[in-house]
Amino acid sequence: MERQPVSQFIERHFRHFNAAALMDSAKAYETHLAEGGKMLISLAGAMSTAEIGISLAEMIRKDKVHIISCTAANLEEDVFNLVAHNHYKRIPNYRDLSPQDEWDLLQNQFNRVTDTCIPEEEAIRRIEKHLLKLWQDAEIAGKRYFPHEFLYQLLNSGVLEPYYQTDPEDSWLLAASKKNLPIVVPGWEDSTLGNVFAAHCISGEISPSILKSGIEYMMELASWYPNNAQGKGVGFFQIGGGIAGDFPICVVPMLSQDLNQKNTPVWSYFCQISESSTSYGGYSGAPPNEKITWGKLGINTPRFIIESDATIVAPLIFAWILEC
Repeated sequence: MERQPVSQFIERHFRHFNAAALMDSAKAYETHLAEGGKMLISLAGAMSTAEIGISLAEMIRKDKVHIISCTAANLEEDVFNLVAHNHYKRIPNYRDLSPQDEWDLLQNQFNRVTDTCIPEEEAIRRIEKHLLKLWQDAEIAGKRYFPHEFLYQLLNSGVLEPYYQTDPEDSWLLAASKKNLPIVVPGWEDSTLGNVFAAHCISGEISPSILKSGIEYMMELASWYPNNAQGKGVGFFQIGGGIAGDFPICVVPMLSQDLNQKNTPVWSYFCQISESSTSYGGYSGAPPNEKITWGKLGINTPRFIIESDATIVAPLIFAWILEC
């Protein structure tokens, strides 16, 4: 099949340095899938506010990703964008803001993420009451769910549809909910909705026990991985660093070393997009080779690191995979 314009451009121009790493990793991702492999994508940073859903949602619909690990911020901010897009405020000159400018944004209920401000009332408060009802219903029914499962319930219920302000086709979480895609969200407590949940627990409206924990996320991943790692295996496509990547990649040494499942396959592809440089003790900047010593990758695992801006690189790689 002849490549479409975006892919043609990448193949023609991306020949050296980080551009070449982008091209090589995209082709290896494509080969991994063609040979029957599956792929985990980890999302760090503020990729949902950067509207990664425009490309990632189609990757999900086309079965180019099979499980996602993301920060709690990326989980919730996809929904915030879906229901409050028209109220977001962009600050192109964000580098010039004074402390007073930042204070003024707060007073107007705008929470800044680099050049984009999330509107508190229209984004966070708009969905809070609906989530609270789901949390209370779970407690009444004696049910427990993972954080992403509550958001799946929220999206699939249709109660937010009147608030949609961007194309629902551009919501990666909505696409994931329709496929019931496995998601792990380590450290969910470190998020706006995590704070909201804690506040309602403190006020006595709900109990913390309705929420499944990070340990249970690891247990779920430990069940999923062996069932999907046979044959070509599972690849690891890491966007940014931090807990979204560090948490799931550890499932392999946990299975092989802590549970003594010696035949556990290592991750069969690895790519990280990061601006973080290798440093003393900096996990996010650790090069792929270092992961071999931890039993996460093998000697022959295809390994790539692209030292660049993920908001530019990830959509281009996804465009290649999608043959755009």
